[in-house]
Amino acid sequence: MADAMEFAVSAVLIGTGATIVMDIWGMVRKRLLGIPSLDYALVGRWLGHLASGRLRHDRIAASPQVAGERVVGWAAHYLIGIGFAGVLLALFGLDWARQPTIGPALLVGIGSVAAPFLVLQPAMGAGIAASRTSHPWTARLQSLVTHTVFGVGLYASGAIISLSGH
Repeated sequence: MADAMEFAVSAVLIGTGATIVMDIWGMVRKRLLGIPSLDYALVGRWLGHLASGRLRHDRIAASPQVAGERVVGWAAHYLIGIGFAGVLLALFGLDWARQPTIGPALLVGIGSVAAPFLVLQPAMGAGIAASRTSHPWTARLQSLVTHTVFGVGLYASGAIISLSGH
């Protein structure tokens, strides 16, 4: 039972921390490079329509708004980050959380780019791996860099939490 509690607490703390790192990267990227982050209200919109049975949109921004979409989108963003931290811990064990190393964190972080490439982008009308966007390779590179930063965030969060002895 103690291991299950440690797993859950570690996943929440590491996933939240890594998602914060990713969000900070998004703010820096926007300020320095003028590249906006994903509007998480659109994720909430997609989830709202998903609840009524609509999986795919030609262009999610053109779909009707859903009540509370911004809050739903941001909550989903953080829950997904926590979920990927759970994947990291499920694959590499609680020993990783006790003594984090960069390799597994980068593997999961970079691997997490499959979610937007294969699920979110196609469902929101951007095509598989942003193939229907005006600059697909630019969008792919941005996603890859952002998810690599998420991997760095997994490691950094794990390291900080392990030092604090949560």
